[in-house]
Amino acid sequence: MLFLCVSLFSFAQSATKRFLTPGDTLNTSRRNAVVISEASLAGITLVGLNQLWYADYEHSKFHTINDNKEWLQMDKMGHAFTAYQMGKLGADLLNWSGASEKDQLIYGSTLGFGFLTAVEVLDGFSEEWGFSWGDIIANASGTGLYVGQQLLWNEQRILLKFSYHETMYASQRSDKLGNGFFERVLKDYNGQTYWLSVNLSSFFKESKLPKWLNLAFGYGADGMLSGVSEENNLNLPDYNRYRQYYLSLDVDLSKLQTKSQLLRTVFEVFNTIKIPFPTLEINKNGCAFHLFYI
Repeated sequence: MLFLCVSLFSFAQSATKRFLTPGDTLNTSRRNAVVISEASLAGITLVGLNQLWYADYEHSKFHTINDNKEWLQMDKMGHAFTAYQMGKLGADLLNWSGASEKDQLIYGSTLGFGFLTAVEVLDGFSEEWGFSWGDIIANASGTGLYVGQQLLWNEQRILLKFSYHETMYASQRSDKLGNGFFERVLKDYNGQTYWLSVNLSSFFKESKLPKWLNLAFGYGADGMLSGVSEENNLNLPDYNRYRQYYLSLDVDLSKLQTKSQLLRTVFEVFNTIKIPFPTLEINKNGCAFHLFYI
């Protein structure tokens, strides 16, 4: 029994490693699976959004809006982050299938930009929202951050990461800022922070710095119950909204050494999240030090 269990475990580990290891040459079956899965998921998501979300609001002729001043641009940071992460995922999946670097950049890294543009078109036909060129520019910025680094260095030296903490604002306007933890992660811009996490050893090759050590620059905002202060006419408390800038350390999980392909995959997934570290905050009221900022 022991021999059988050890044999099965070893076989499972070997099979998992083979499955997760990127191909050296193009694996047509893997590539087809990636393309079909992405197209199916994107199509189902867009149809679901149209039927379950936009159906609750009045439709209109296609129109544009200028929402660049709303939420102190935190929504734009979210667009850039999503486009970057989806593009990185698309390129990584094509790399797993053994596709060429050119195909990874053309068809993989543009996944986020293409999907978010389709969502923006749906916004354009909704009376509640509208097609936003500011969102398109933010989407392009996120995609450009990934593509530019691949073309310049053939690696991602600067990661775009995310962190979130609970705030007192969401409970005061749950319809806009979310009802429950997972909704608030997406909607409560007061609790979101977006980070440019720079890998130091990638820029200082000869240094003895740990290869996983990053320097992180964060951006957040506080005091927002609505998109712009002029909208706050619903008998809500009038908070003083302001921007926040952060300086902290971070960990690039993809630089941690391990022989396990499964662990490397897990590290890649969680590498989208900023690791909590002591952090310096700078805002219009001065400076604040956080011993353990999330």
